[in-house]
Amino acid sequence: MSNNILIIAEGRAEGLKKVSYELVNMAQTLAAALGGAVEGAVVGSNVGAWAETLAKTGVTKVYVADDKGLEHFAPESYTTALAAIINAAQPAIVMFGATGWGKEVSARVAARLDWGLATDCTAAQIENGALVLTRPVYAGKAIAHVQAKSFPVMVSMRPNLVPPAEADKPAAPLQTVAVALTAPRAQVVETMVKEKSKVDLGEANVVISGGRGVKGPEGFAPLNELADTLNAAIGASRAAVDAGWIDYSHQIGQTGKTVAPKLYIAAGISGAIQHLAGMSSSKVIVAINKDPDAPIFKIADYGIVADLFDVLPALNGEIKKIQGS
Repeated sequence: MSNNILIIAEGRAEGLKKVSYELVNMAQTLAAALGGAVEGAVVGSNVGAWAETLAKTGVTKVYVADDKGLEHFAPESYTTALAAIINAAQPAIVMFGATGWGKEVSARVAARLDWGLATDCTAAQIENGALVLTRPVYAGKAIAHVQAKSFPVMVSMRPNLVPPAEADKPAAPLQTVAVALTAPRAQVVETMVKEKSKVDLGEANVVISGGRGVKGPEGFAPLNELADTLNAAIGASRAAVDAGWIDYSHQIGQTGKTVAPKLYIAAGISGAIQHLAGMSSSKVIVAINKDPDAPIFKIADYGIVADLFDVLPALNGEIKKIQGS
């Protein structure tokens, strides 16, 4: 085993996700404390462009598992490919993004290799030669500081914790890793692509979310207008999703997505603990609610006790004035 850190890059059709570049920066700090290097890994089909981009972020090597059998995501196949890469790299720490994809494959790979795994972490550092991680527990009501008993270990880190690394450095070498894949038990027979949001919810710097207070699907109109102005993503509470006002892909919370944007605007959201679990790591939280006793105000940095249908259009107008548009 080396003192190196291996980051597992995640991509989609449009390219590597921003969290992949953030992991490089997080890993650089840890590697410096361990006296090791940062390496990257890319898995999929026809992912040469991803590997070449990752190779320019400051990593010292990129392991590539490129196979036709990885064209569609299948947990068993990706677990096999990642396990092969990790066995070849022999790192001290493997880092995933705490996305839906990262959470699923990290758990499977950790079980396959019999490694420890700490998920959904918000900070990582080396103290006296040991890895110490910070992670919310009990739906965000408490913060745990966890020390890995030994190396090797795996972790998944929430997005938007650090700036992403730039792909502007001399290219590191690529190393192809051969994988022996078997047919997965479940196979993709059709892919139906929903209309995508303008900004990816999991990676957005600004998120504007609506809850029961938007009163209906048409109530998201002022949120969408402000989102266009701020280049923000639209989120929602479970109540809004369950009512059928917005698609589940926008749900934030314990049974939805976890986000950590620089700015989170909660409009008409009471602040149930299940919702707070998905957004309490946001850098700045602004709450808009007519009820002054709404729980959301307890964690908000700024609170506005008013009707969201009065506040959001006024806020949008003022921001546009500042922008000169």
